[in-house]
Amino acid sequence: MPAFTPLNETLAADKAALRSEIEAKRGIAHAALRETADTAIRDHFLAAAPSADTPVIAGYWPFRTEIDPRPLMIALHALGHRVVLPVVVKKAAPLHFRLWGPGAPLVKAGLGGLAPDVGAPELEPDLLLVPMLAFDDTGFRLGYGGGYYDRTLERLRGLKPVRAVGVAYEAQRVPAVPREVTDQRLDAMLTEADMTIFESYSA
Repeated sequence: MPAFTPLNETLAADKAALRSEIEAKRGIAHAALRETADTAIRDHFLAAAPSADTPVIAGYWPFRTEIDPRPLMIALHALGHRVVLPVVVKKAAPLHFRLWGPGAPLVKAGLGGLAPDVGAPELEPDLLLVPMLAFDDTGFRLGYGGGYYDRTLERLRGLKPVRAVGVAYEAQRVPAVPREVTDQRLDAMLTEADMTIFESYSA
């Protein structure tokens, strides 16, 4: 696994500036659209995403103004998918995933959101719904700077075919995300407007 090295100062500054800009835009979008965006992404995903070969799907518990995937998670659970939530078990390491279901007791998980407590079964996801701050049309995302999802996707993709579907508001789209060699590309992008599936989704 390639080492995650410190960013050069210019790239770090570019990422920091973009995070600040997009977090403000996301907040505006969330205030205007949160009552409809969660069901919109549910419907777009269920209509567009082939999922028969993804029995375990990782969602996330929304943090601050992240778009809310819980209606989609509930629908996937009802369809028979095993839904898991991410947990930080160690800093600068891949995420673990614990089995979730509607009504499950939750604890703080280390990414700002919630997840099932220790003792819930841990499973490796076949598809991940990935939160973010910004994304571009080439399938790259800007996260919060911890590198957790990049490390996780690198590890999982070394084990088996795994798909990553970014989830965000359209307002978080940018012309180009500043990136480095360790950044993992998304296989699809899901917003309140539609779902874009990249070629790698069916690879």
